[in-house]
Amino acid sequence: MKSIRRSVVATFALLALCGTANAQNDNTTMLGFAQSHNCMSCHSMSRTFMGPSFNSVAHKYAHTEGARTQLARKIVEGGVGVWGPVPMPANTQISSDQAIALADWILSLR
Repeated sequence: MKSIRRSVVATFALLALCGTANAQNDNTTMLGFAQSHNCMSCHSMSRTFMGPSFNSVAHKYAHTEGARTQLARKIVEGGVGVWGPVPMPANTQISSDQAIALADWILSLR
């Protein structure tokens, strides 16, 4: 009985570690994507630069219905006025699926 219990505990521990490693891998992948698509020219993870930090965006939209869709649209189409007078240019080289993945990642930072 103790052996079975240890096996079950070990299995759950292994699954938890795999999930954490996968989440870290996704985080690294999306950060690399943001860097390679010039997002980091105006944004940073934690401080305001030309645009808001990704952490600020995540907190602002944390409880906004449809935030994923709103952010994905802003990523592709650009915008101005929500965070001040500096416009965010359109990112037409990013597909709608990529924009949704980027929005999901940003929202996960809260």
